Amino acid sequence: MEFFKIKRDIPFMRHALLFNAVSFITFLAAVFFLFSRGLHLSVEFTGGTLMEVGFSQPVALDPMRAQIAALGYNDVQVQNFGSARDVLIRMPAAKGSTATEQSERVMAALKTTDAQAVLKRTEFVGPQVGDELAIDGLKALAFVVVGIMIYLAIRFEWKYAVAGIIANLHDVIIILGFFAFFQWEFSLPVLAAVLAVLGYSVNESVVIFDRVRENFRRFRKMNTIEIIDNAITSTISRTIITHGCTQLMVLSMLLFGGATLHYFALALTIGILFGIYSSVFVAAAIAMWLGIKREDLIKHVKKDGPEEDPNDPNSGAVV
Repeated sequence: MEFFKIKRDIPFMRHALLFNAVSFITFLAAVFFLFSRGLHLSVEFTGGTLMEVGFSQPVALDPMRAQIAALGYNDVQVQNFGSARDVLIRMPAAKGSTATEQSERVMAALKTTDAQAVLKRTEFVGPQVGDELAIDGLKALAFVVVGIMIYLAIRFEWKYAVAGIIANLHDVIIILGFFAFFQWEFSLPVLAAVLAVLGYSVNESVVIFDRVRENFRRFRKMNTIEIIDNAITSTISRTIITHGCTQLMVLSMLLFGGATLHYFALALTIGILFGIYSSVFVAAAIAMWLGIKREDLIKHVKKDGPEEDPNDPNSGAVV
């Protein structure tokens, strides 16, 4: 399905150097902020107090967050747990107070709103657990990256695998750079969003690479730059439909999902926008500079029998 069809190819690769210079500067800025400011890690990674509180009636979460913040506890995560009357509270460790003292202060404040509030359980999540989560998260990221490279190398060719993985890592680093620069809280849901962006972004690269391979088979007189420009132009309508619908869903989570889904949706929003950009202007350009050509994807074989038609674009080509 296409909303529109562009009859003339847009010369994307003519401006590839400019767009990649912008990408490189943005990438360096993201790396700089990651090293200079670091990520603002949530309680899952740094350790802290976890409380499960039961109320006699459904409670609003935003006033509760403000009530806990008034006690001097910042970066507190408050979310429903099981039902609208059960709430899970995560608080970072506070200097000079134990987990028991933190939970007692919070419960005293909550009982002013609901005298029947009950503390069902309280736990202290130590930094060792946080270190394990961080290591496991990095392992998951590494496995995804290696898996994508193997997939692209098998489906296409090593030049496409290198171009695709550089573009995907470009998206990941920029997402992390945004979180480092603005000091947004980096939690496990955000890590899940980063991993989702990796898979989502590679899908767009695969679509473009598929069209490039098809064009190499169809248009024997086009050079590599013309092949890539045609591939990107012919998939623009599909890109707008797919990413537009996905972005509408993610924006609905961002605007109406509340504080629990806010940073998760924010990471997805940044990843989708930069994923489109990187697939077109980063992955395709890098593949071009690596010297992709028709022979990388098509093997010419000699066949016995009648002479092949030279006007047939698929003559003598086997994928």
